[in-house]
This record gives sequence, C-alpha cells and structure tokens, in this order.
Amino acid sequence: MNTQTENTAAATAPAAAITAPGIPVGIPLDTPIQRSGQTITHVQVRKPNAGALRGLSLVEVLQMNVTALQILLPRVTEPPLLKQEVANMDPADLVSLGTEVVGFLVPKAQREAFQPE
Repeated sequence: MNTQTENTAAATAPAAAITAPGIPVGIPLDTPIQRSGQTITHVQVRKPNAGALRGLSLVEVLQMNVTALQILLPRVTEPPLLKQEVANMDPADLVSLGTEVVGFLVPKAQREAFQPE
C-alpha cells in the first residue's frame, strides 16, 4: 500500500477505530465493574443487529426498560458484560449504556433533526 492510499484509508476510517494504545475506548463507567482480577472502566457498545434484538420488544428497548437492557447489553458490549453484571450495575452507568443503544435505533433523519446547529 502506498502512502497516499494509507492516508486515504486513515482519513476515511471511523474515528473510534483510530486510537492510541493505552487510551480506553467506549463509555466510561462511574462505577467500574470488577471481574476476576480485572477492572472494566470503559464499555464499548456496538450497533445491535436484528439477531441481537431477537426476543425483545423495540418499544421496551427504546423506553430503556431495565429487563430489556439486561438482555440486550450482554449481546452488544465489548468487553461482553454478563447479565448479572448488568443487573448489579450502577444506575447511572445503565442509563449511559442504554442511551447509547437507543441512539443506534433512532433513524438518521430524526437524529439530524435534533442536532444543535
């Protein structure tokens, strides 16, 4: 790959994909999750596909129903959160992750309509 192609690829790559080593990616947690000697301080949420939404009511997900989020978040988070970790999560962190999920489900035209100018 030549330098021009590399620069073009870097310029068109999503911002989240270009990070410096050691810099956490994702949503910072107010209360880190402890897991067998590991501390999770940031969680990245992927856009859910139809498979991740199976068995869930979209209305409940959009309303950030706690039960719906407890099912969905383990399917779309990196590192993958366990259902019991979501159940024991700080409510502020649950709202942060839920808001991120809901943002993926709102159509682009509606998101743009609410963007501050």
